[in-house]
Amino acid sequence: MPHEASDDAPFCPNAEPAESPRAPKPHERRAFSATLEEPAAPTITPILAEFGPFFPRIVVKSARFTSEIAARNAPDSENDVPEPTLPFRACTLVPAFDAEASLRDVVEELRRVIPEAASGRRLVVIDDGSRDGTGRLAHELGCTVVAHGENRGKGAALRSGLATARAMGFQVALSVDADGQHPATSAREVLYASRDPEALVLGVRDLVTAGAPKKNRMSNRISNFFLSFFSGKVLADTQCGLRRYPVVSTLALAGRAPGYAYESELLLRAVHASMPMVETTVPVIYPPEELRVTHFDSVRDPARIIVAVVSTLHDLRSRKTP
Repeated sequence: MPHEASDDAPFCPNAEPAESPRAPKPHERRAFSATLEEPAAPTITPILAEFGPFFPRIVVKSARFTSEIAARNAPDSENDVPEPTLPFRACTLVPAFDAEASLRDVVEELRRVIPEAASGRRLVVIDDGSRDGTGRLAHELGCTVVAHGENRGKGAALRSGLATARAMGFQVALSVDADGQHPATSAREVLYASRDPEALVLGVRDLVTAGAPKKNRMSNRISNFFLSFFSGKVLADTQCGLRRYPVVSTLALAGRAPGYAYESELLLRAVHASMPMVETTVPVIYPPEELRVTHFDSVRDPARIIVAVVSTLHDLRSRKTP
């Protein structure tokens, strides 16, 4: 990059030392005093001069040139974190409905364990029409907040989050439930399960070991069976919300289901589109029944998932028809 000429003199190891500045004459003392009050910009020439014999001829452009380089290499903002081990830009989506009681712990743990995907504005909370202080708390925590005026379901929340991630320039979006079921260490496993930014990464739970209620285990087994059958691909856990989505490719699948069925619909559309898939085993937390907060209805929501699956299959098959 061309630069304007600078007052800084080029450094030469063999140059004779400059003469000491003469004392100012009486009529020059005012100007000399002003010079002392406003020193010139700092330069690295004295540092190089001390080690001159060991360096080849070096031209010091200017302090301004050095600051330009520093500005070019600096993070985009104070909330941006370098990504030394991720080959893509990642954010974290937390769909939340009436999650004020658990949200703070979820956010703080994610930022502690995976700051490269959850620091500052990288953590996107989708407030899906909460009736408590979920949205207010998310703002206080410095998250990017997407607010739905009414409860529209998890599918709508994920679509809003993915659209926001695309607008912010992220390639990959990690989805984490707001109820604390997904430990931040498990989220990290999913984040790093593949270096391919186009891969859909699915968390796979061991519901028996985690102590999930029997009705949840049965619902998951039924869903796994039918989705594996209709997609032609064995899927180990079709209802786990801990996933890593390729942002642009997922939105291009054009899933439409509003609630939990959206996650199942995406699996069918992703298999149909030959999207790379990676499954990774993750520990999850199921608190005791009396402390558990969930918006998933083990009877109603699986029924909606079946309807979404049938509708999606019809849509995909109709596209093949000339």
